[in-house]
Amino acid sequence: MPIHTETALSTPAPADTPVQKLNELSEAVKDRDQQLVELLQDYTERNHQLVSAYQVIATQNQEILAQQSTVKEIRAHLDRSLQDIYRSSSWRITAPLRAISAAIQKLRRGTPAAPDLALAHSAEADGASPKVSADDRRNYLEWVRRYDTPDAAAMEVMRQQVAALKALPRVSVIMPTYNANLVWLGEAIQSVKDQLYPHWELCIADDASTDSAVRPFLEQLAAEDARIKLVFRSTNGHISAATNSALDEATGDWITFLDHDDLLPPHALFYMVRSIEANPDARMLYSDEDKLDEKGRRFDPYFKCDWNPDLFYSHNLVTHLAFYRKDLIAQTGGLREAYAGAQDYDLVLRAIEHITPGQIVHVPFILYHWRAHAGSTATADLNIKPYAMLAGERALNDHFKRIGVRARAQFVGHGYRARYKLPDVPPLVSIIIPTRNMVHLVKVCIESIKAKTRYKNYEIILMDNGSDDPAALAYFAEQAQADNFRVIRDDSPFCYSAINNLGAREARGEILVFLNNDIEIITHEWLDELVSQACRPGIGAVGARLLYPNGMLQHAGIVLGIGGWAGHSHKGFSSLALGYVGRASLISSFSAVTGACLAVQKQHFMKVGGFDEVHLRVACNDVDLCLKFTEIGLRNIYTPFASLFHHESATRGYEDTPEKMARFQKEVHYMWSRWPALMARDPAYSPNLTLDHEDFGLAWPPRVTHAYAN
Repeated sequence: MPIHTETALSTPAPADTPVQKLNELSEAVKDRDQQLVELLQDYTERNHQLVSAYQVIATQNQEILAQQSTVKEIRAHLDRSLQDIYRSSSWRITAPLRAISAAIQKLRRGTPAAPDLALAHSAEADGASPKVSADDRRNYLEWVRRYDTPDAAAMEVMRQQVAALKALPRVSVIMPTYNANLVWLGEAIQSVKDQLYPHWELCIADDASTDSAVRPFLEQLAAEDARIKLVFRSTNGHISAATNSALDEATGDWITFLDHDDLLPPHALFYMVRSIEANPDARMLYSDEDKLDEKGRRFDPYFKCDWNPDLFYSHNLVTHLAFYRKDLIAQTGGLREAYAGAQDYDLVLRAIEHITPGQIVHVPFILYHWRAHAGSTATADLNIKPYAMLAGERALNDHFKRIGVRARAQFVGHGYRARYKLPDVPPLVSIIIPTRNMVHLVKVCIESIKAKTRYKNYEIILMDNGSDDPAALAYFAEQAQADNFRVIRDDSPFCYSAINNLGAREARGEILVFLNNDIEIITHEWLDELVSQACRPGIGAVGARLLYPNGMLQHAGIVLGIGGWAGHSHKGFSSLALGYVGRASLISSFSAVTGACLAVQKQHFMKVGGFDEVHLRVACNDVDLCLKFTEIGLRNIYTPFASLFHHESATRGYEDTPEKMARFQKEVHYMWSRWPALMARDPAYSPNLTLDHEDFGLAWPPRVTHAYAN
């Protein structure tokens, strides 16, 4: 008789053989061994960093103790003296001279001046007092009062603008809730009902709250507004399941999420919909956000940059307020319980796999108020929900696997570090070091490379620009005896761009590392980190974390527009500082990084024509190079995991002579003419942050205006 189909299909498959199981176990052991090796390397490197950090701390503590007894007295004296000066007529008369003097001092400190030093006239010259005192410069509540508190007239202007919108998409606001504080829950719901944009629905899923007061409270509110939809789950499924239950009720064109104790300002949905109208290809949008304390006071704003995938891999840049096209949410399949605590991070990681960077829009306004209270992830203490951080690490690693990126994410206490694997055959790296004499500096640089570089496949190309010191020449000749060391002589007048371009042409490596002769290596993995980043698809220049010899930060990325043209992010911060929302201590994209230590694939460097030898012979050429990379679709990366000392401008000095200042001013003007849009609006920086300082402080006023101020 023939065998029935049902019987054939039900026959069990043969069990795995012992050999197959042994092979699987062997592979698992190999994977675990590799992870252990990487963890050991990371542990060793962190120990090196800690030793260096402790040495810096000890020095700084001694200095602080020596000065602390007189600081208060000096400040009080200065404050009294400054008040007397500000009131004097001579202060107003000498304003133009002070502006020129300040510009010169900025140049001496390595901070570029404004594009036109002749335009020194200011409000002070007219006798006006500074708008914001030094003490108030970081006063966020005052900033909110001035720039983010619409009055009745402003609200009316926005209502008229809402009425003028051409497209009116429905927005589904998704809110899971469980045993909520009813006061905060009521305020959260009211903040939706108060929206100027009326085309919304609020989908609330109660996750089987045990508080008997919750259900009647929600039912009463829903009875008052037909746009409120309720789901009462019979069993507690936690936040992801509850959110998905609310999503099942959504009929909107766009989806957004609101926690049951947070608030939206009245213009939140309007601003997002307005941005959708201005960006019809958008599929995901996100806004800036701040926090509310338990008394409802706003604090700790996060003024974000435009889409920055490398920063997003370091922490959840998107968070609140985020808008998603409904079909995008359908593609992701909603939230996943396996990533509880980081379910929103996991959602965005899966969402960006279906869209392009051009379909992600940043709306640079505070449109979400995140309530900080005991047990909330909005609080500063990450130990409250450590499982959330580990879930985020797992979500990142799963994302890397899905998109085929050879990387491993690690939680580092205030964010994540993505470790990118080097190619199976590590490429040759050409380290190009220009110098003229200065044997005491270049020797420290070269010897630190040889002593502290774990990466083996490199060559050093010393570009000798007319050295005549016998000791220097003897040292160069001695080093040139090594197989991986070359000296290239160039007696032309100094041109930073030309001498580095020559070194690049002579380089044999696939990766170029441009290194100042006043650099000293600190971390053993510096070159591994730079090369692993530079080898990634889509990456242009990679910059390192540079420290002054006293341990203070000199470079953590470059921000365009600061000081009139560009400034070093977090300059002068402690080496132990995390920086603004972690940006000094996490990998992220910047529009530019410094040429004092810059790694790049040689093919990219040659494609954009290298450094500009015609217009930017000495300064600004590294920023220009980075912007040329962005022009061809590459990103520039800052990584804090390659740390070096920088004895800044020890060879060529500062821009402090009339000739140097004139040349520098000409180069700055060229940058503004070549890159006007980027110089005026750095996409890796927020228009709500200052261009007067390098500390990510508040902008007074911001460079983006509210709808009611247009």
